[in-house]
Amino acid sequence: MIKVVAFFLLATLLSGCSTVQSIFGAEDNSEPPAKLENLVDEVKLKELWSASVGVGYDGQFINLVPAASRDQVFVADREGRVDAFDIETGKRNWKVETEAPISAGPGTDEGMVVVGTSDAYILALDAANGELLWKARVSSEVLSVPRIDYGKIIVQTTDGNITALNAEDGEQLWIFDRSVPALTLRGTSTPAIDSGLVVAGFSNGKLVGISAEKGFAVWETNVAIPSGRSEIERMVDIDGDPVIVGGAIYVTTFQGRIAVINVKNGNSGWKRDMSSYAGLDVDFSQVYVTDDTSQVWALTRSSGSSVWKLDQLLHRSLTAPVYFDQYVAVGDFEGYVHLLSRQDGHIAGRVKVDSKGISTRPRVINDILYVYGDGGKLAAYVLSDR
Repeated sequence: MIKVVAFFLLATLLSGCSTVQSIFGAEDNSEPPAKLENLVDEVKLKELWSASVGVGYDGQFINLVPAASRDQVFVADREGRVDAFDIETGKRNWKVETEAPISAGPGTDEGMVVVGTSDAYILALDAANGELLWKARVSSEVLSVPRIDYGKIIVQTTDGNITALNAEDGEQLWIFDRSVPALTLRGTSTPAIDSGLVVAGFSNGKLVGISAEKGFAVWETNVAIPSGRSEIERMVDIDGDPVIVGGAIYVTTFQGRIAVINVKNGNSGWKRDMSSYAGLDVDFSQVYVTDDTSQVWALTRSSGSSVWKLDQLLHRSLTAPVYFDQYVAVGDFEGYVHLLSRQDGHIAGRVKVDSKGISTRPRVINDILYVYGDGGKLAAYVLSDR
């Protein structure tokens, strides 16, 4: 029953139409998604190319994201399809049908494309042609993007484990075991890797630095501490991906905080109360966060003080933000991508990508914005003045 409750909790949160309290019959503070106002674009997103990739998310709460190598971009769908496209022209280089229930990925590096599945497998494909290289079992469903780092595949599973696999054959090298609370959001953050350190967030609000070589904890810190009388109130999941910039880790929790952590020793910098399950992005001077009501914030990197806040897209189930030139891009549940000014947060442009919505953060690669919609549309955009 707990698992079912957790699933519907996240479904409600992602819908943008209810609060946690209303699920369980308490005070109903439901608010509809904000209606989009007419907009005269100050800047336009020009589509370079687009392609259809199977069924996309197929209505599931999973984590499918575009991944790129030097000259290809890869994307997967729920029914096991993996496609590779020329990163600039959109020409499909290859397509394979793995027939696996893909739930996370792809990740790519070292000539490989790696995906995770709901039935607890990691599949490694040859980036050149999509040939299956190996298949390895892990401890539970995979909802975080597998990472490739110096001959290892690092993957976090929904039972809280971090596993390292040999990139050559999928053999298990080590496992870091961490239990999860009885009630959690359906989601798992993707670990960040920096100079031999795996930085992973957990459902109990802890952030842990793990040796990529041996799999032991180098340091551990509380980003948020569970509090409250009910299991709902004590939920402090880290579901947004940690971001490492300039020796600092930026991380958010649900019903908790946004915090800055020293990557070398786990010591805390500034912290600020804020609830987010979507995540954040960081540029040279600011941190951008989508909170759990779909307000978008810009904070200073130095102190966490507010620069601006956008509340015109409330309850539209916004993705994590990504900075793109002089803008910040977010997707929403109706399939729009909104461009916000990084200076003051006003909406400067908008484009409709996929009528089934956008659940995953857009990606910026080589000054091109890649968006993967829930219905399976992959599109590449540049700013129109380029």
